[in-house]
Amino acid sequence: MASSYFSSSSGSNSSWTTKQNKQFEKALALYDKDTPDRWHNVAKAVGGKSAEEVRRHYEVLVEDLMNIESGQIPLPNYRTAVSNGRGFGDEQRRMQNLRI
Repeated sequence: MASSYFSSSSGSNSSWTTKQNKQFEKALALYDKDTPDRWHNVAKAVGGKSAEEVRRHYEVLVEDLMNIESGQIPLPNYRTAVSNGRGFGDEQRRMQNLRI
């Protein structure tokens, strides 16, 4: 069974909030693998996590991605948008009508 990247870090008693996961993702984009003290910087950006916790969280994420890409975890069966006859679902229609 796959790890649960979104709920907790493997081997850690601390859970991860949605906000911490979003901060974690942003920090990974900012501090790449060549950044000195990467895990310390990521932990500081996340807040409330140690460098070791964020490193383990990253390893769980990589494992989950490998399992998904290798087909070991099936993709969810999402419902498709209902067409309005012109090939647009409700969301697509709202986006088309959005004026920026």
